[in-house]
Amino acid sequence: MSDQNHYAKLGVDESASFEEIQEARNRLVEQHSGDRRQVEAIEVAYDAILMDRLRLRQEGKIKVPDVIRFPERTVEPPAKLAPTPSANSPDWLQRMVDTPSRTDILLPAGLFLVTGLLSVLSSPQLALALGVGFNLYFLNRKERKFGRSLLLTLGGLVGGVFLGLQLGQFFPQPLAAAGLSLEAFASLVTFFVLWLISSFLR
Repeated sequence: MSDQNHYAKLGVDESASFEEIQEARNRLVEQHSGDRRQVEAIEVAYDAILMDRLRLRQEGKIKVPDVIRFPERTVEPPAKLAPTPSANSPDWLQRMVDTPSRTDILLPAGLFLVTGLLSVLSSPQLALALGVGFNLYFLNRKERKFGRSLLLTLGGLVGGVFLGLQLGQFFPQPLAAAGLSLEAFASLVTFFVLWLISSFLR
């Protein structure tokens, strides 16, 4: 069978691209899938065309596209990423620290601000209870680990109250001038600590 007959068998001409030849071969194999002899004849014609094309390329009679000859030119080098500061930190710290979105920072900040106002204007105990609930919600929402969220929240609550009470003892006159009780000031510090935990830890 001549080369022209091979092209005719696939229903393409000699100027057809490799993709067109492959598409014709696939279409014909699918069309004649029940006829083994016909499929074999299609495969023979396809193989013969490929061998002919390879010979012509080796003889320099077919121009090989630059995309095939120089594939490295078409590949874009990967963008260099700035090293993240956490790359050198220990694994346990990377697992705990979160990179929050703007919403994940602002929404808790707004809610803790409201509870802070409630603490100053009304009841620090009620405001702290709400703050603990908000903190639990935001932490648990990230990874659905309630036990871990509870431990972080309780740690933040105890640490915040302790820090607030200690700081408040250093500034009794400014607190009195601002009309803040020591408990209200401690709750404000606690809300700040809880906001840091709910936004930047997971």
